[in-house]
Amino acid sequence: MFLTLTLSLHRLNVQLHESSMVYQPPIGTKDLLPLEVAQKGWMEDRVQMVFHRWGYQRIITSTLERLDTLRAGGAVRPESVLQIQTEGEALGLRPELTASIARTAVTRMAGAPLPQRLYYIANVFRRLRGEGINGSQELFQAGVELLGGNGLSADSEILLVLLDCLSTLGLRHWCIVLGEAELTRSLLMPFPDNLRNGVRRAIAHLDRVCLETMPMAEELRKRALILLDLRGEPTKVIQTLNGLDLNPNQRRLVNRLKALAELFTENTTLLQYETVSSPTTTLILDLSLIQTFDYYTGIVFEVISDIETGQRILGQGGRYDQLLGHYHPQGKDCSGIGFCLNVEELQQALLKLNQLPQEIPPIDWLVVPTTNQSRSAAFAYAQDLRKNPHPLRVEVYLEEDLEPASVRDYAHRRNIKRIAWVEDGPSGTLENRSQPFVEIINDR
Repeated sequence: MFLTLTLSLHRLNVQLHESSMVYQPPIGTKDLLPLEVAQKGWMEDRVQMVFHRWGYQRIITSTLERLDTLRAGGAVRPESVLQIQTEGEALGLRPELTASIARTAVTRMAGAPLPQRLYYIANVFRRLRGEGINGSQELFQAGVELLGGNGLSADSEILLVLLDCLSTLGLRHWCIVLGEAELTRSLLMPFPDNLRNGVRRAIAHLDRVCLETMPMAEELRKRALILLDLRGEPTKVIQTLNGLDLNPNQRRLVNRLKALAELFTENTTLLQYETVSSPTTTLILDLSLIQTFDYYTGIVFEVISDIETGQRILGQGGRYDQLLGHYHPQGKDCSGIGFCLNVEELQQALLKLNQLPQEIPPIDWLVVPTTNQSRSAAFAYAQDLRKNPHPLRVEVYLEEDLEPASVRDYAHRRNIKRIAWVEDGPSGTLENRSQPFVEIINDR
């Protein structure tokens, strides 16, 4: 009997677990509740305002892309794509926006004057890779792409737009980690072909042990460790680089990196607005900031939040001058540079700083028909209120219980400030209709 009872309880627990899972969102996704949506909207409104100030125009691309589009030019890791089963084309959900925007720019926007300044605010999808149930398959990003912009000025603009966004959001302490993909790759050229990719991966993952144990000449090992440690305050890193045996192109890249760091520092204070406290921005040069695939062709960067809010990667970006050519019918290259902000990470950082809304926007008016016969007049009065030049949030009381005490209790619970009690009255405009009695409930 005990065994039977135990098995029955086990079956019940399994059934309860299964029933609770059936109607949950898929692993790696979540539903955003009204307060979370309000916080997300607060952030998006502010970064969109920055994008507009800098002359960027919004673009919305397809959520679904052909797999060959996503894989072209190494812009996307194939294993990160969530594929869609169809009878025809091989499709996938976009894991980022740069490839989609590059495709659009050289097809539907072909012939548009350059540079093109485009921005996006959208969700992206990525296959979970060992992160477990706490990983995310659906993410939200906001970012910009500057297409056809070359040289130091274009690189500077992207970094300054990024700085403007973070300052406008009110983030206080954070740093930009800046690398140079072309320079780092050229510094790796002395390594033999059979070692170069391994050295590159070890540097990208800051794996000193791997470099110290990898079979190579001692002179090469010393060079690999120097590259691993090319990280810190810009002036010191530039000084170390200038001490190396550089060819003319490497020397040009170092001088450009030095000029970019100086230009960024000079403009930092100009773009930091009044916030809760004065923001502290740090620029760190890091030549170990490289990817293990050839996507970026120039500067690369990450934005890291400080210990105060827990270290998070708030955004990343870089220059990709060979990507658009993969989508162009004649293979014509066009320069590109951009960045994306990771909205979820920004939200967590701003929550710890109490920068985000703590409640959903309140309702301004509750319009109440005093009798069942005055419901039409109540809806008409509510609509007149909604036509106010300053947008108002207006609810019509829907309950059958029209007792004043019940109505006031409803208004208190929903933090509604004003109640308009509407009696029977003629149709028409607000001016010729009998005016309701207005009662102030919550003085906020």
